[in-house]
This record gives sequence, C-alpha cells and structure tokens, in this order.
Amino acid sequence: MSYCLVTGGAGFIGGHLAEGLLQRGHQVRILDDFATGVWTNVHAVQAHVTQAGLPCPLDVIDGSILDPQALATAMRGIDYVFHQAALPSVVFSVQEPLLSNRVNVEGTLTVLLAARDAGVRRVIYAGSSAAYGDHPELPQRETHPTHPLSPYALAKLTGEEYCRLCTELYQVETVTLRYFNVFGPRQNPNSPYAAVIPKFILAALRHEPILVYGDGAQSRDFTYVDNIVHGNVLAMTAPEVAGQVLNLADGSRTTLLQLIAAIEALTQQPVQVQFFEARVGDVRHSQADVSRAKALLGFEPPVNLEQGLQHTLAYYQQHLAAY
Repeated sequence: MSYCLVTGGAGFIGGHLAEGLLQRGHQVRILDDFATGVWTNVHAVQAHVTQAGLPCPLDVIDGSILDPQALATAMRGIDYVFHQAALPSVVFSVQEPLLSNRVNVEGTLTVLLAARDAGVRRVIYAGSSAAYGDHPELPQRETHPTHPLSPYALAKLTGEEYCRLCTELYQVETVTLRYFNVFGPRQNPNSPYAAVIPKFILAALRHEPILVYGDGAQSRDFTYVDNIVHGNVLAMTAPEVAGQVLNLADGSRTTLLQLIAAIEALTQQPVQVQFFEARVGDVRHSQADVSRAKALLGFEPPVNLEQGLQHTLAYYQQHLAAY
C-alpha cells in the first residue's frame, strides 16, 4: 500500500483516479481549491468505496497548487503524486491566457518543487494531446514535433518540460501521460467548456439540438476515463520510465458525426444537429499512437468506445434530474 496525493482530485478525472487508487488498496489525499472541482465528486468517491465495503482513507485538503504552504502540508508522507490540477479549457485559455499560464505552468512547477522537497518517489503528470496541435501525420507519436495552438496547449507542454528538467536536475522521477479526449460519468455537461460527449448525451436525453462547432468531420481519440485510471496506476511503479512522455488513449479516431450516430443508436431516438463556426484554437484531428505506453507500461485500454458510451449514457440517464 502506498500513500498517494491527487491534485485536482475533486475534478472529473482526478475523482475517478482517487477512486481507482482507493479500490486498489492505496491511501489517498486530495488537494483541490474547488475552483473547477466540486464536492459532489468527492462524495461520489466516498460513497462508491463504502458501498464496495472498502475502508475509505480519503483525506481532502482545500487548498491551491499555487500555495507552497498548502502543498507542503499535502506532500507529508506521500509516496506518489498524481498532478491532475489544471484549468483545462482551450477556449478559456484563449480568453484568459495569463490565468491559464499561472495555474498550468507556475502551479505545475510549484507542485514539482514541493514533491522534490518532500522526497516523493514519483510524480505522474497529466499532459495533453493538445501539445501536438494540427500535426498532419496520424496517429500522433511522442516523437512528432509539437505545435501548440492555444495558451492551454502551450502551458501543458511547458509543464512537460518542467517535469523533464526536474528529473534531470533534481532527480525527481516524473512521468508525463498525454491524455486525449477523456469522457465518462460525473463529467460536467453544463459547463460552457465541457467536453462534447456529456454535452451531446445530455442534449439527446433532453430532446434538444446537438451543437457542433465546425462541420462535424473533425475527429478525436475519445478515451473512457477508466482507461486513464488504469494507465496512471501502471505509471506509478513501471521501471525505466522516469522523464518519459507517453500517450494515453484508446488509439482510435471518431468524427463528431460518427459520435452523434452512435449516441442516436444507443438512445434509440433521432437527434437534431445545429452547426456553428469552428472555434479558435481547436485542432482538426487527433489520434494517439499508444505503442510506447504498451511497451513501457504494459498498457491496454480495458474499455472500448462503445462500452464507454454505454456506461456514460447509463449514468446520465440515472442522474438526468441532477443536471
């Protein structure tokens, strides 16, 4: 058993990661300032592990990754740090580049230095496929050139470089996992910056039009959240990965129009689609080559897109009134 810190653990991915670590017998501490994270995610984690009959050694600290004192407290006794905290929206970063940079760059460096000072074993950093930009060659490999198209993408890429430097300069073991388009239960569909799958599902269940920015032919590597948790857990203890950057995704590519057709089939009802101008900073296509994660972590996505959509739809059907 290890003691794990999840920054941003009240968020969508962070909450699922905290739950996955608890289910695997680890102790978990969450650090979150609840700027975008919510207590309902924390409560859901506690409820699920209690229902499973597991002890719930979940410790929650309300604090910011920009606060060195809060980080020093959060790092005490920690073996592994999962750095999920971020302001994750491309659109928001275009509107507020300074704030995006402060949280995503300065915050990441503050976490890394606190981990160094606390002597943690490894920091697993949530990178982003946005770092690739519109690289024409698919699937995208970690060896491809990066070309960020938004302040968010640039900030996440800068965080990767700080991870590499901290490994080389300070001997802090780091692993960067570049997430692609993650989806699943408890993702907030009402945020103006929400991911498309919860927004599309909720619109279909409400018999409202689905809003598509662009022509719908743009494609993404949609990845169910349990696959991300699985990859993070593997990255805790995998040998020979310090300083590495690894794609973490399904490894497939789905257009928005194909996604809408799949949601229509699952809900067994037609949906109306409204098209709008493409948004600034959005990439056209993304798809991961996950061969490096397979080779170094033994990573295989346990849940495919169709299964993930089924799980996600079932969650929103059950909780429709809450949204």
